[in-house]
Amino acid sequence: MQAPAQADNEALRIEILRRFLILDTPPEERFDNLTRAAVSFFRVQIAVVSLVDVNRQWFKSICGLDAQETPRDVSFCGHAILQNEVMVINGALKDERFADNPLVIGEPKIRFYAGAPLTVSSGVNIGTLCLIDRNPREISAADIEMLADMAKVVVGEIEKMPF
Repeated sequence: MQAPAQADNEALRIEILRRFLILDTPPEERFDNLTRAAVSFFRVQIAVVSLVDVNRQWFKSICGLDAQETPRDVSFCGHAILQNEVMVINGALKDERFADNPLVIGEPKIRFYAGAPLTVSSGVNIGTLCLIDRNPREISAADIEMLADMAKVVVGEIEKMPF
């Protein structure tokens, strides 16, 4: 398993994430609507609005799984925030970064992952809107574009949060 690296601007990234005062807040329908829509539209088992903190990824919204957070060092989203495009893992068991990851070999038995970075207006990635499935699968270019668009909607909702 390969733990995700930290972003070059990690201190700034964490500062900006925490300015939104969103971590550890109660569930909100506006985010839950988006994860439910993602599960339905993309026909996946799990969709998550994940915010990558110092040592954890915390879930503002999750559909299809009962969890609030996971350690950052095993997170797929920790890898996804290091790039500006959607990160797609079609078969996690065949990807050397994830093949022996506890979230792959154990529950929720991730086989497919697609994560669109949540890039706030300052240009910093604070998390992802991600899709997870227990079966390997492909995703079309049109679906990747739709996931990126949905991530922009999530960012719009986050940026409405009071500072």
